[in-house]
Amino acid sequence: METLRVLNNNVVLARDEQGQEVILTGRGIGFNCPQGQRVDPALIVRVFVPADGRATEHLAEVLALIGEEVLRAVVIALREVGIEGRESTRPTLAIAVADHVVAALDRAARGISIDYPLGAEARTLYAAEYAQAQRLLAAINARLGPQLDHSEATALTLHLVNASFMSGDLSFTYTMTGVIQQMLAVVRERYGLDVPQQSMSAARFITHVRYLIVRVQQHQQLKGHESTIGKSIRTHHSEATRTALQLATIVELRLGQQLSEDEVSYLALHVARMTMEAESAEV
Repeated sequence: METLRVLNNNVVLARDEQGQEVILTGRGIGFNCPQGQRVDPALIVRVFVPADGRATEHLAEVLALIGEEVLRAVVIALREVGIEGRESTRPTLAIAVADHVVAALDRAARGISIDYPLGAEARTLYAAEYAQAQRLLAAINARLGPQLDHSEATALTLHLVNASFMSGDLSFTYTMTGVIQQMLAVVRERYGLDVPQQSMSAARFITHVRYLIVRVQQHQQLKGHESTIGKSIRTHHSEATRTALQLATIVELRLGQQLSEDEVSYLALHVARMTMEAESAEV
């Protein structure tokens, strides 16, 4: 591999044999390694290959600010709890988590704790990711000190959610969380039901909305090929469709895009399933 830029003694931006830009890390890998020189393979510990549209040079600059000890602990912890496999070279999640851990360690050393405002949402809306984040936090604490507070599981949860959609920053996840909460509040108010978010239908609704928001953001809404099914849903679930139209207004106000008829129809289907399950539970 050929050196393109040395970020510090432990991080190098390079070009591999296929001509792709990669990020190399390893103790002393950048020492006395000018641009154009071949990188010593024996010094390479990790090779990160950006594959989500992120600028390689920017990621390398962020990585250069993270200590090798923290990066190593995070990479091993991600692998240990099954979030990232041994073969994974995706830099975005590892760098985002490591960057967060650096700041969290500094706060812990100074006795500062943060009461994250989305703690309840993380536990209920993203239950699977929250469970992973708890295991990840324990694995990180087992390798680094001072010990991070249990509240950091909330922040780690949001990073995991964000990474699952390969979004550039956490603002996407914050927006998505707010939209889901508003939608659930509308359903509860319209039907006068306590919709348990741990129920199967509610979990499916939340998952559906998560991917709906991604489709909206990527301008890839469902339309056309599902129109026959969509019409059938709207006919058989008229009340749920009226609710779905109200939910669509939330999306339009928060994300600036109008939902297609088919997206509204599938929202209606999930609303119908969720409310029927809740109504049955109250009988």
